Amino acid sequence: MVNDSIENSQVCRHVEILLVEDSPSDANLTMKGFVNTKIPNNLHWVEDGETAMNYLHQQGEFANAPRPDLIVLDLNLPGMDGREVLTELKSDPKLKHIPVVVLTTSADEQDILRSYHLSANCYVTKPLDVYQFLEVVHLIKDFWLTAVKLPPDLSIL
Repeated sequence: MVNDSIENSQVCRHVEILLVEDSPSDANLTMKGFVNTKIPNNLHWVEDGETAMNYLHQQGEFANAPRPDLIVLDLNLPGMDGREVLTELKSDPKLKHIPVVVLTTSADEQDILRSYHLSANCYVTKPLDVYQFLEVVHLIKDFWLTAVKLPPDLSIL
């Protein structure tokens, strides 16, 4: 009975998603793709790596920001790029458990290898076609919010 209550509370809670994307059009398409889901979610968007790290470390204006359950990260960001974000994120014991989906325009094998070397959980290349882009976002959403068991929020343990 107790286990059922714990499982049900995990299923019913909102999934917190952090989108790190500098392109407003790509961010809008990604947010649109996450809107229609059976799993309640809150998607938070930041446009660069420095802001992403402030969000993740709950600094400044993000002091009360929820800890994300999933991060969708572009590699090609102004200033601190996605590779640097991934490096810092995965080296932090309080953050390294958060799954990271790299969603980027780069199909370069070196970017793919480096992202996995830096412990990205998956790597997806953005299609150029809007409808294919939305389909890819739906696949990410369906996999990460439906099929995968996300790690618990460690701050409540």
